[in-house]
Amino acid sequence: MTNATSLTKALSERIAADVADAGGWIGFDRFMHQALYAPGLGYYAHDSAKFGALPYRVQDGVRVAGSDFVTAPELSPLYGWTLAQQVAQALQVTGTQEVWEFGAGSGALALQVLQALKAQGVPLVRYTIVDVSSSLRARQQATLAGFADCVRWVDALPERFSGIVLGNEVLDAMPVKLLARVGGVWHERGVVLAGPEAQTDGDSALGFVWQDRATDLRPPLDIPGAHDYLTEIHPQGEAFVRTLGQHLQAGAVFLIDYGFPEAEYYHPQRHMGTVMCHRAHRVDDDPLRAVGQKDITAHVNFTGVALAGNEAGLGVLGYCNQATFLLNCGLAQQMEVADHKTRLQAQQLVMEHEMGEFFKVIGFYKGEPWQAMGFAHGDKTHTL
Repeated sequence: MTNATSLTKALSERIAADVADAGGWIGFDRFMHQALYAPGLGYYAHDSAKFGALPYRVQDGVRVAGSDFVTAPELSPLYGWTLAQQVAQALQVTGTQEVWEFGAGSGALALQVLQALKAQGVPLVRYTIVDVSSSLRARQQATLAGFADCVRWVDALPERFSGIVLGNEVLDAMPVKLLARVGGVWHERGVVLAGPEAQTDGDSALGFVWQDRATDLRPPLDIPGAHDYLTEIHPQGEAFVRTLGQHLQAGAVFLIDYGFPEAEYYHPQRHMGTVMCHRAHRVDDDPLRAVGQKDITAHVNFTGVALAGNEAGLGVLGYCNQATFLLNCGLAQQMEVADHKTRLQAQQLVMEHEMGEFFKVIGFYKGEPWQAMGFAHGDKTHTL
C-alpha cells in the first residue's frame, strides 16, 4: 500500500466515522472540510507538495511527484511586487504598520511583498500569517527566514487588530454547501458511505457516494427554468469576511480569487456548479475520489462577499478583474525593466485567457473611504 493510499484509507475511515455519528449522511461542506483540513490527513494538513509550476520534478535522475497547481506568486515574482504597491498605499492612508496574510501557501507572496516594501523603505512593524496548515507553516518559515525579525504566525485573529489584510486564493478553499434542484425540488447534496462493491481508491475499503435531501436552503437568486441545476452557497466564506469586519479596527482588506458576481454565478446556464479538484496540474470534478490527495475548490460569489463585508462594517473599495488591478498598480512599468523570462511569466497574470479575467480582486476599507490605486480605472463594483 502506497503512502498516498494509506493516507486516503485513514482519512476515509475518519470521514466514515463522521457520517455514522451524523446518522448516515453529512453535508458536502462537512466532507470538504475533512478532506482538506482533517489534522494530519486532510489535503492541507499533510506535507505533500502543493504549490509550484510543474506536476513533477527530477531528483537524482528519477521523476518524482511535484506540485498540484500554481498560484500567481509562484508564477511570477512581479505579482507580489505589484500587489505591494497597493499595500504600501493602504498602509500610508490607513495609518497602520502591519500586514495580515491568510492562507500564505508556500510563503512566496509574503516574501515578494516584504522584499518590495523593504526596497521602498515602507515602515512595517510586523507581517502576520494566519494558516491552519502546520506543514505549510514550516515551508513558509524556511522561505521567510530572511525576515524572521518581523514575521509571526498565529492560529486565529485577536479580538481587535489593525492593518492590511491579504488573501490570495483563500475563499475558494473554504467549504461550500451544495444545492441541487432535481425535478423542480431543491435538495442539499451530501455524502453517504458506499457499499463494499463501490470501492473508489484501490486499496481503500471505503468509498463515498452522493445523496440528496430535501431542504429549505436556496440560492440567493431565483434561477429561471425547470431544468435540473447544481450550485453552491458559501456560508463559511461569507462568515469569514464578516469576522474580518468585526475584528478589524482600522485598515483595509484585499481578497483575490476566481469567481463571479451573483448574477453570473447563478446564471441558468451554469447548471453543473463550480466545484473542481486539482492534482498534478490536472482538473477533475469528482471530490469523492482520492480523498486527501487533491485540492477541492469552488468559485467565489463576490456579491455575497461584498454583502457580508457590508454587514460587518466594511465598505467596498472596489472590485475588478486581476488584470485591471495589477495594471493600475504599475505592473506594466515593472515588466518594462524585467528580463525576458520574467516578462513572459508576468503576461500570464493579465492575459484574458489566463489569469487576467478569470481572477477578480475585491477591496474593503474600515474607517473613511479612499481611492485605492488598484481600482482607479475599470472598477466594476456596480456589477456586484
